[in-house]
Amino acid sequence: MADLATLRQRAELLTNLRRFFHARNVLEVETPLLCSSGITDPSIEPFTVPCGDTSPRFLQTSPEYAMKRLLAAYGEPMFQIARAFRAGEAGARHNPEFSLLEWYRPGFDHHQLMDEVAELVRECLGARPVEKFSYRQLFLQRLALDPFTASVAELEAVARQHLDAGNLSGDRDLWLDLLMSHVLEPGLGKGVLTFVYDYPASQAALARVVAAGDVNVGQRFELYVDGVELANGYCELTDAAEQRQRFTRDNALRRERGQSERPVDEYLLAALEHGLPDCSGVALGIDRLLMLVTGAADIKDVLAFDWRRC
Repeated sequence: MADLATLRQRAELLTNLRRFFHARNVLEVETPLLCSSGITDPSIEPFTVPCGDTSPRFLQTSPEYAMKRLLAAYGEPMFQIARAFRAGEAGARHNPEFSLLEWYRPGFDHHQLMDEVAELVRECLGARPVEKFSYRQLFLQRLALDPFTASVAELEAVARQHLDAGNLSGDRDLWLDLLMSHVLEPGLGKGVLTFVYDYPASQAALARVVAAGDVNVGQRFELYVDGVELANGYCELTDAAEQRQRFTRDNALRRERGQSERPVDEYLLAALEHGLPDCSGVALGIDRLLMLVTGAADIKDVLAFDWRRC
């Protein structure tokens, strides 16, 4: 449980976040927590809420879909400080219910948004230098491995040099994720703000995919501070047909893994059909930011009551 001083620091942080966006004429919005469709991403599980005689609803894993509908309708820069929920995510840096800051900037590419993210985080944590690596550069410099051209066997071999992976087996994204999260991530952002951008197209999620030399990349980024993944941003996909294909692929993968399929968000697809402005958006974990502000080692120390105490 957070002590009173930490609760006051949380209140001050929320005030400062709002002040940052109000000074830039970014509109604060609220969207529903209960949604008729759940995220299709196989790596994220929403909480399902029975709703009497109607179909069950899903607690939002982020306000992304609803905010994009507002963007398509009004085209204004906007932010939201929201509660978000993800089943099965509990640990020193995860709580199934958490606070999320999400914002969207029409007319920004992902590099411009990285600059604004750095500005905001510096206001919270103090002056720190910024470094940027493409995903490819990071793997080449730190592991002497090209993540776009290495075979699955090569990725697995490098992972096993650093980790005890036991009987684990999987595709290239599994080994790339393992190398990123367990080998590279702990060393990122030490005394600096480290941005990693332009991920493999297979990890694009809701980001645009573009050609970058001899490979296709998803125009997304992540921010790491003191070995903590703090923010995840995209140059947003605006093509409704492509978005529907990605939802379909997600559900096919869920079936392969024995997971329940999720209903596709037709409201979002209709908004994309109507026209989403060219924009970039980012989600930043407020609880993790507060951990960095206070020096807390466990997320429970910055929450009034964590998952085990409520």
